[in-house]
Amino acid sequence: MSAALDDTDRAESIRMIRDSAAAVAPPGGDLKRVRALRFTDPGYDRGTLRQMGEMGWIGLRVPEERGGAGLGMGEACALAEALGTSLVPEPFIPCALSAGLLAALGGAGPLDALLAGEAVVLTAWQERADTLDALGTADAPRRFVPMASGADAFLLPVRQGGKLALYAQPASGADVAIERTQDGGNLGTLQPNLGGAEKVADDAEAALAAALDEAALATGAYLLGAMERSFAMTTDYLKTRQQFGRIIGTFQALQHRAADLSMQIALTRASVEAAAASLDAGASGDARRAVVSRAKARAAEASMLVTRGCVQLSGGIGYTDDYDVGLYLRKAMVLANQYGSAALHRRRFMALVPESDE
Repeated sequence: MSAALDDTDRAESIRMIRDSAAAVAPPGGDLKRVRALRFTDPGYDRGTLRQMGEMGWIGLRVPEERGGAGLGMGEACALAEALGTSLVPEPFIPCALSAGLLAALGGAGPLDALLAGEAVVLTAWQERADTLDALGTADAPRRFVPMASGADAFLLPVRQGGKLALYAQPASGADVAIERTQDGGNLGTLQPNLGGAEKVADDAEAALAAALDEAALATGAYLLGAMERSFAMTTDYLKTRQQFGRIIGTFQALQHRAADLSMQIALTRASVEAAAASLDAGASGDARRAVVSRAKARAAEASMLVTRGCVQLSGGIGYTDDYDVGLYLRKAMVLANQYGSAALHRRRFMALVPESDE
């Protein structure tokens, strides 16, 4: 549906998505809910995830004939950005990845329950750190599965007969080792058990690659939202905090630092929005992968620069756990490398768009 929208309709669609996000991530809201969920299991609220399903968010990119909203990456990135401003801990992007994958494969497996927010289905594809390649080794542990302690099922890509088959393994009884992350969430390492899994597709390679790219771009948008909110909080602090009888925001050194951070945010927004527009315009192959990598590399690197800078500009209070700015740095530390680090995406971009001597 989204591909048929003109610029005016798409802008209105994106505005409506941003407005709807206020139900879960109210602009300027406090982070009490986020703090209460940190370092707990599953680390998020199942009721909130069901609400996301009811609002059509998990299936935002799923075609209407598969039960989704059929909207574009522009809308998906706008939603992810809004969720990032409030550090929403629910696994929206991992669930959307699984929904897009299952929909692309004909709607097989637990798609309906996933779209409704009744089931948390996570794609366990990663066998080593910092990669976008799904090797599909049948018995290899699947690592870095986000928010795995709350999963109902896992999607397992497995290399069979030269193709990448896809299995659905129930989380009940699964061998999953859970590790806590800096932001209070968790990552899982899953030991596959194909004996208790159901095969849902014979060849998922292309669909998985496309879904991972969209998840990488949506993660970049989430980081953009986190950068913007942390920077807004910091500029408010600079406008009110006094030192030596002056508002510290009047000090030229701090103004220059704030201007640098603002530029990082602006460049990230331009890159993320350009990538989303390219995907919605039908970019494919190397062109699609290149714009995604450019945006994710920019967002991953800038998010660390901006959130770390915001902590420093906030002075001593910025280093305390009670001050909310630090929560944004913790989130950036976790998400910057999810679906590919800045270094990985820079390498991929350069391989896809090599420098020319001309």
